[in-house]
Amino acid sequence: MTQKDITFVADFLTEHFNEAPELYNRKGKYFNVERVGQYLKDEDDDLVSPPNIEGNQWFNFLKNSTHLKESPLLFPYYPEKSLHFVKKQMEGVIDQCLQKPADVIGKSVHQAFCMSLYKTSQSEDSTPQLFKLPFLWNDKASNIHYVLFTILESSISKIYILRRHTDTSRTVSNGILAVEFGNFLNNSINESSDSRCYSCLDAHFYDDETVTVVLKESVEQEGKERVLAQLPLS
Repeated sequence: MTQKDITFVADFLTEHFNEAPELYNRKGKYFNVERVGQYLKDEDDDLVSPPNIEGNQWFNFLKNSTHLKESPLLFPYYPEKSLHFVKKQMEGVIDQCLQKPADVIGKSVHQAFCMSLYKTSQSEDSTPQLFKLPFLWNDKASNIHYVLFTILESSISKIYILRRHTDTSRTVSNGILAVEFGNFLNNSINESSDSRCYSCLDAHFYDDETVTVVLKESVEQEGKERVLAQLPLS
């Protein structure tokens, strides 16, 4: 340690651990604690060394302001409490503020329709994840919601497109349909149907009329092809 380090530690001890006779009546607290650490303690007791707010510009400003002094928008100040206490108080206020919107929004949400996509065996311990890469798109021009997704095991070469009108009282034709890629990239009709089969890695709407898909060759071999395709929604 350098002499500067030793001086720093000595000054710290001198400032914060002087005997404090006014604290003798507090059990086990005969010295001033470090003034930063006291704010972080996980307890609701009053601070041993509360801050001196005399001359603080913010408190003087509030004290001299008739309107702000009683304003409900300002969070109350607890000069004798730690940050842990203030944090709990603030969390309670925030929870109270969010409860009403949560109730209102929750009551306004309702199920528009129900569609069974697949069934699993009741005997299985854990249901496998069969629903993959759901992507949402809202066509504001025609007021239609789209959902793109695939169902594993059912058919990895298919991508499903579900669409619903934003007005739940209205329906759209072909509410759900499947696009199958399969072996549509085969060079000739003589190729085996299993030789060039493709599955969908990912799919997103490019715009209101176009869907972009990333296809993967399903055959397990090195150098498997990846295809980026743009499909017109029509």
